[in-house]
Amino acid sequence: MPPGDPGHDRLRPLLPSPLEPLDDERFARHGVQLLLKRDDLIHPDLPGNKWRKLAPNLTAAAGRTVLTFGGAYSNHLRATAAAGRLLGFPTVGVVRGDELAHRPLNPSLAQCAADGMRLYFVDRTAYRAKAVPAGLDTTGMYVVPEGGSNTAAVHGCGALGRELHGLADTVAVAVGTGGTLAGLAAGLTADQRAIGFPVLKGGFLATEVATLQQAAFGARTGDWRLDDRFHFGGYARTPPELETFATGFEERHGVPVERVYVAKMLYGLTELAADGAFPPGTRVAAVITGQPVSSSR
Repeated sequence: MPPGDPGHDRLRPLLPSPLEPLDDERFARHGVQLLLKRDDLIHPDLPGNKWRKLAPNLTAAAGRTVLTFGGAYSNHLRATAAAGRLLGFPTVGVVRGDELAHRPLNPSLAQCAADGMRLYFVDRTAYRAKAVPAGLDTTGMYVVPEGGSNTAAVHGCGALGRELHGLADTVAVAVGTGGTLAGLAAGLTADQRAIGFPVLKGGFLATEVATLQQAAFGARTGDWRLDDRFHFGGYARTPPELETFATGFEERHGVPVERVYVAKMLYGLTELAADGAFPPGTRVAAVITGQPVSSSR
């Protein structure tokens, strides 16, 4: 949402987001400087890549009802619902998993409902097809894809890369739908590279990122790659090893670690440093794209 838009002042994003150096011996012993790109501080209700991806889409929506898609723990659904509450437009969320309709809402979906989002639960086959629930009239609605990743979002995330010019050699980010990495990599300079850490298993996200860049820029852009080894079994899977790591990181540095995305990225970076993947003197910026649900408000 560009300056001058009537909603901009009401949301008041903190941009550029802070870049904080960390003293972490797991990196320092290999001559690597770890920095945190605190996109989680951009806005308390639309943190991280959610602001960067949603802002241009909300400008295009121009106050219409926004319909979007997400899983049971979707940060994107939460951010869209919060934006609707703050800016006064209706929101509709199509949620993966029709069995969830008969269960108590988890904290993430409960927050969506509290912010006024109408939730519709669909089975996984319908969700993969991004089918709209029967009986839901979408006339006049503005549709944002799962995770908010479309051409507008990719261009919005390009600013993230530009904010890091001259400040990092490698930039790391968790990958869910690919839009943040697609824009980030395009915004970096030729001597910088980006690493994406998928939070889903399956090995399909490289194609998604390349497709998003093709749509936004006409070609694959920037020096980027994916490391698929740290999804820990798939989306929203948080086994004890990952939980122990995330808790330890929080205790070391006093930074809340979101488990679904950020913890996996930080774990992967720590493993890469231990394996000597970064030459001594490398500055690695880890993009903190979200907050734990309990820390978001």
